[in-house]
Amino acid sequence: MSDRRNDTEHETETPVPVGTEADEARAIDADADAADDAAEAADDAALADAGLPAEGGSRGRPKRASLAHRLYNGEAGLDVVGRSRLIYKVTAVVVLLCIASMVFRGFNFGIDFAGGNSFRLPGTTEQLEQVRQAATDAGADVASAQVVGGGEILLRTGGLDNDGERAVVDAVATAAGVDTDQVSPESVSAEWGQDITDQALIALVVFLVAVVLFLAIRFQPKMAIGAIAALIHDLVVTAGVYSLIGFEVTPSTVIGLLTILGFSLYDTVVVFDKVDENTRGLSSGARMTWGEAANLAVNQTLMRSINTSVIALLPVAGLLFVGAGLLGVGTLKDLALVLFVGLAAGAYSSIFLATPIVADLKEREPEQQALRRRVLARRSAAARQGTRAAAGPVASARRARGAARGGVALAERDAGSLGPARADVVVESPATVGPDAGRPHGATAAPRPGVRPQRPGGGKRRR
Repeated sequence: MSDRRNDTEHETETPVPVGTEADEARAIDADADAADDAAEAADDAALADAGLPAEGGSRGRPKRASLAHRLYNGEAGLDVVGRSRLIYKVTAVVVLLCIASMVFRGFNFGIDFAGGNSFRLPGTTEQLEQVRQAATDAGADVASAQVVGGGEILLRTGGLDNDGERAVVDAVATAAGVDTDQVSPESVSAEWGQDITDQALIALVVFLVAVVLFLAIRFQPKMAIGAIAALIHDLVVTAGVYSLIGFEVTPSTVIGLLTILGFSLYDTVVVFDKVDENTRGLSSGARMTWGEAANLAVNQTLMRSINTSVIALLPVAGLLFVGAGLLGVGTLKDLALVLFVGLAAGAYSSIFLATPIVADLKEREPEQQALRRRVLARRSAAARQGTRAAAGPVASARRARGAARGGVALAERDAGSLGPARADVVVESPATVGPDAGRPHGATAAPRPGVRPQRPGGGKRRR
């Protein structure tokens, strides 16, 4: 009995491949699994591009798109144009504070603008305070004293006559322990600073006129108004902060003011170019208002504006905070302060100020008011029908992927048109999409919107 059972077990037992046959079998299975996985990944990628779910449901939590991607597609963003009133109030408060600082506190004009004398002599940082005190005891009104070039003291004072200048030279030479021949006195007239101011004002006027002409011709006059308002905001805020901190006004300050105007205008033009692209041909439909299209443009360029501003601010911040604050190298702190405040103000005005001003001006036009009425009427009609119209600043077909999974497509139509709208998509009944509804055996029907396309022959993938 036992022998018979053993014989039966030997007859039913399947031989197990060993050696080379086992290795080859495992290699074949691995290749088949790899091919299946590759095909599955390719199919899932194609379905994702088409906006359809993967077979058998989601295989995991879908990867969240980046903030820049969602901003560009209108899936996230700031309602800059919609909150323009709040932005105007905040900006007005800041501008008024800056104007008050300039009026009541004033500016600390340097020797180049106020006139005076300067003295250069060999010295170190340890001797700086002694030299400054010696010049003050000699009767000079010391405006600034600093070490420049690593081994030279630069002393700036108010205006002195010849006797006062010689007295200061003798005093600082004695305090520094050098000969009087090593002290280099210079006298600067206030007229030179006035000439610098006049030339800067002329350059500013020419710049603003050129900006107005360019924007009016390239885009439209209302965009020129928004850009000029943003530039004036940048100038006032930068000058006000400079006055509040009390840094000395030098020719480098004037150079910095003219530099930030170019940066602010560059950023504003980039945003306006996207606004012009989004609003081109907008009045012919009823998709969104002019303000919503402009707000979408701001969000589409938001990350670019932020990245550009941060990259520009980093070296200036290093020059201002590290150089002047930590290392005590203050020779360029006036230029660094103007650039830092001006770049930050320019980034703010190009994002939050220029475009809302243009949008408010455009929304007052009769054509844009009629567009707003059509958009609101279309959305109201869609809400009554139980559907969802495209609301808010969305002007990208990419965002419609989510709505394609069961939403109802609406054709744009004018508010004054009569009669039912013609459907652009043929509505099929369940009988017309069956496997035997008027088509040869084995043929497949075109998939309806939101329905995943089926594979020929049953749809299940061989594993």
